[in-house]
Amino acid sequence: MKALQAYIDRKNRWNAIFKGEQFEIQTAQGRQRVADALDADLSPENLSCDGELPRSEIQAKYRALTAAAQELQKLDSTVKFYEFC
Repeated sequence: MKALQAYIDRKNRWNAIFKGEQFEIQTAQGRQRVADALDADLSPENLSCDGELPRSEIQAKYRALTAAAQELQKLDSTVKFYEFC
């Protein structure tokens, strides 16, 4: 669960700057919110920063995000993904 926890920690640190919500995976609703955030981050526009990132950075970002999504899916198979299958 290293990739998933790293993803949640990174999102929570960023959200703390703006006093945004903190992500958690203890509840089904919390796990779905994390899945929705992963889906948003895996969209082609967000993944490539609208084509501004070099391919190597996109691939590293994709591997980290898909690893987190796989770990979340193993934790709770009922979460719904749209960008990650």
